[in-house]
Amino acid sequence: MNKKTILAIIALIAGIAIIVIGSKDVSTYKNFSDCVEGQSVTVSGFLDLNKDINYDPENSPNVFDFYMNDKNGTTKKVIVKQPKPQDFERTESIVVTGKMEGDVFLASEMLLKCPSKYKEDEIRIRAEI
Repeated sequence: MNKKTILAIIALIAGIAIIVIGSKDVSTYKNFSDCVEGQSVTVSGFLDLNKDINYDPENSPNVFDFYMNDKNGTTKKVIVKQPKPQDFERTESIVVTGKMEGDVFLASEMLLKCPSKYKEDEIRIRAEI
């Protein structure tokens, strides 16, 4: 075989390896009921405003917990090892990545979708029309 053929085969094998490795990172959102203890999953849901948000910045500035409802309505306590974001209570939706331990979800990452700052303007404009 010549050098071009060997390089093409190596490039093809590398491309296949990248696709296989990359496909393992593609995650879909799960519900709390789908979680297996110890397995890392990503759950999307909403903050349960009827339950307490516990954050004590003086004693534990890098830990807070709250209750979250998944898309099926299942509520679980979520513990996050990072400071509580500003305006956390105003978030529209939450995506957490982590593991279930017993009845508690330990989040290693958290993404918040905050309300648009233009939302009130849209409502007011629509009301005036």
